[in-house]
Amino acid sequence: MKYDVAVLGGGPGGYEAAIRCSQYGLKTVLIEARELGGTCLNRGCIPTKALLHGAEFYDEAKGAQEFGVLFNNLAFDYEKLAAYKDKIVSRLRKGIEGLEKAHGVTVIKGFGVLKNANEIAVNGEMVVADHIILATGSAPFLPPIPGVDNKSVMTSDEVLEMKQCPESLVIIGGGIIGIEFATLYASLGKKVTVIEMQPDILKGIDKEIVKELSQILKRKGVQIIAGAKVTGIEEAGEITVNYEKDGQLNHATGSHCIVSVGRKAQIDQIGLDAVGIKLSGSFIEVDTYLRTNIPNIYAIGDITGKIQLAHVATKQGMVAAENIIGKQQRMNYEVVPSCLYTNPEIAWIGLSEEEAIKAGKNIKIGRYGVGGNGKSSVMGHSKGLIKLVCDHATGEVYGAQIMAPRATDMIGEIAIIMECEGTIEELSDTIHPHPTVCEIILEAAHDVEGLCCNAPPKK
Repeated sequence: MKYDVAVLGGGPGGYEAAIRCSQYGLKTVLIEARELGGTCLNRGCIPTKALLHGAEFYDEAKGAQEFGVLFNNLAFDYEKLAAYKDKIVSRLRKGIEGLEKAHGVTVIKGFGVLKNANEIAVNGEMVVADHIILATGSAPFLPPIPGVDNKSVMTSDEVLEMKQCPESLVIIGGGIIGIEFATLYASLGKKVTVIEMQPDILKGIDKEIVKELSQILKRKGVQIIAGAKVTGIEEAGEITVNYEKDGQLNHATGSHCIVSVGRKAQIDQIGLDAVGIKLSGSFIEVDTYLRTNIPNIYAIGDITGKIQLAHVATKQGMVAAENIIGKQQRMNYEVVPSCLYTNPEIAWIGLSEEEAIKAGKNIKIGRYGVGGNGKSSVMGHSKGLIKLVCDHATGEVYGAQIMAPRATDMIGEIAIIMECEGTIEELSDTIHPHPTVCEIILEAAHDVEGLCCNAPPKK
């Protein structure tokens, strides 16, 4: 079987790279060992958000009487919520399968292994291609903690397969994945303990926002233990997670334990040695064109060790496809939005205030609290804020951090203005619709110069 392009891995980066190559008139094959859509669709972004969406409904229904909505014997059915999650994943997966077919991409289900720079062995046959894109993704990393192999210790993969809700949880790792699971199960009324080795949860997110989110989580009953090192896990009826903090030994208990301390590249068995592909640590080394050291082989997504986000993998796939047809496009990682699906949501892009100061930049900050926003108030939200970071002299926008309802839907506006090297003046001159949550962006832009009309005078 001879092709112009063979894509190994059908996650967000791989399946879109295959379609883009086909759109450019290249005969393309997509090889995937599991389900199309990869981790994001099947074991990550989408199923997690489906569960969070249901949990948010339940959590907000507890206070629905304020809106005149009355419930008798309010309860949730986790089995039905899990079924809803599975239905959404199945529908979207079938959509991807249909898209590949519609765009003329050949899909082969099987585990592909590189044999040389132009051949991939799959299902006992050989796929030959002029160009190869490696997109095999990542898997949850399990640290060498004694007892991590106990049956009630799970990664994010196993949690999402559960049909019954855990009664209580100890979550090892206070990063994005861990905090989203803490939000999910605390919203369903379950006891949650988060143990984080760093001095605080959510490293890299604005400290003011992390502080406010921590308070919200604590009010939901989440216990956050930061600056603690897990020393072992025991299981005897329930899970006991032992940890050391400030020189003292202690423990946390729960019916289940989730380990969410990062992800590792899935590259061990795909034949990299046979081809001589260079690694950078535990990831595949690529240049700004996404090329490996083998000129006709590209790598995209989590296996490159850049930014492990689905939308970054997708953009890398587009760049690789365009470079295959000779466009010579470089991958740019400076304008990459990130999202955290807590309640309220958090989204950020570019430099935070702390990062900008550390980088030696002369900056101005615009800030606005969600409590002053009409649409947020109507929705029953008063917690949260937005911070805009811009150059003191030119007003160029360096970054933004948002904690608000629908923050993840609003961060794209900041991404556009940063990509276009726009200024805070241009942002503040843009009319925003009222009443909307996105007005907080406008208010923060006005606040940069102390001209926000819907806030007290800036001190």
